[in-house]
Amino acid sequence: MTGDKTSVFADDWSGEMGQRWLRNVDHFEAMLEPMLGLDISPDLIVAARARAGADFPALRFFCGDAASAVLPAAPYDRLVSRFGSMFFADPVAAFRHLRTQLVPGARFDLAVWGPPRDNVWMMAVMGVIRAHVEVPPATPRAPGPFAFEDIDYLRDLLADAGFARVDIDDWRGDQAIGGPGRTPAEAADFALGSMSAARVLSEAGADVMAAARADLERVYAEHHDPEAGVRLGARAWLVTAA
Repeated sequence: MTGDKTSVFADDWSGEMGQRWLRNVDHFEAMLEPMLGLDISPDLIVAARARAGADFPALRFFCGDAASAVLPAAPYDRLVSRFGSMFFADPVAAFRHLRTQLVPGARFDLAVWGPPRDNVWMMAVMGVIRAHVEVPPATPRAPGPFAFEDIDYLRDLLADAGFARVDIDDWRGDQAIGGPGRTPAEAADFALGSMSAARVLSEAGADVMAAARADLERVYAEHHDPEAGVRLGARAWLVTAA
């Protein structure tokens, strides 16, 4: 990425995507090109700015809802979104809006989760939660981790939003819960602290939460490697649109 190109990273958890991008560019000039990290969480934006510091002068951050925010310095040449777009209340309207923040023909890369049955790393948590509290059944295509599990539905959404060229790759692999090298206890902390479904355990009381956490640690211990951490199967759609 050289010249006057600019990129925006939606769902840029603590600035990780933008920094990783800059560490892997081929040309030094790209370090000076404007890049914007976007997230709806004020706390993550604060953490991202602190994490970037002075090492990444081209990386800026903006707090807002990607579905409606008018981005500073728009339009952009590229948009990257990782596991956030599934939560749009009106995905067609959101994707259509994001397209207005891009130059004509700009590339849009996004990653979303595939079917729940193939994402064992999340289903393991849900199995433990359901053993302790009642969880309402998920509504197909409702905002949530698996809103875009149907690949044809996702393709139609993007087409309706005005993206003429849509390519979707099927990725399968293992997900390191909480990151590589985490212990079962650390992985349980991550899962119960980051998954919205775990809130029902908190509402059920400290005893229920403690019992569920102990069960989850036992599940994770069966899939733990001291170096790799806790790893379970995952499947995602890797999408490129323009």
